[in-house]
Amino acid sequence: MNIVTAKGLTKDYGDLRAVDNIDFEIAMGECFGFLGPNGAGKTTAMGIIYCFMPPTSGEVMVFGMDVKRYRGRIKSRIGVMPQDDNLDPDLTVFENLVVYARYFDIMKNESSSLARELLEFVELSRKADVNIRDLSGGMKHRLLLARALINNPELLILDEPTTGLDPHSRHSVWEKLNHLKSKNTTLILTTHYMEEAEKLCDRVAIMDAGKIVTIDSPSGLTDKHGGNLEEVYLKLTGRSLEA
Repeated sequence: MNIVTAKGLTKDYGDLRAVDNIDFEIAMGECFGFLGPNGAGKTTAMGIIYCFMPPTSGEVMVFGMDVKRYRGRIKSRIGVMPQDDNLDPDLTVFENLVVYARYFDIMKNESSSLARELLEFVELSRKADVNIRDLSGGMKHRLLLARALINNPELLILDEPTTGLDPHSRHSVWEKLNHLKSKNTTLILTTHYMEEAEKLCDRVAIMDAGKIVTIDSPSGLTDKHGGNLEEVYLKLTGRSLEA
């Protein structure tokens, strides 16, 4: 069963075509990665999937529903971990989760219990009463992940989930995401890190200039084209991920 189906997905910003007539499908329980340099269109494609913006043309179905017609119903079943820290700096760690739960009409007594469970999952229980300003970058990333899970989403979307983290913090986030995969949560992520794609993704879509160059498993790409995943990317696009 496919959680996401896109056909002819196109997104224009004035004269700029950010996403150019792409097709892809994402199955239930899959970890699907968009791999590409800045400006490739991967973040825009994900924003359309979680109803942050409408497509210019084409069709995108999420849970069998059109993103242009059923935004509220789709968003209620999705968790989003943004690339940038948008936590409320005036609240504690615990309060950030409880307040966010209100967007999903989760009652206070239930949200408090959920917040405690999620803080334990991301190993932040001891920081529950700490102000956001006093957290390290790695802790903020883990709290963003906890917040994205507050509504028990069937689909979790992660935009550059470990950018800027040290290796220990990055592996900690990977461990949590692999645990969610084992529970059949569908994951969609963007990343610049080849190792991240290899560790987490069942399949990746390599994007460049708004188009999908190819879709395959990391091992399928390396078997077909030779070399490691970074070498495959360079071979197919002619430029580095940081370009």
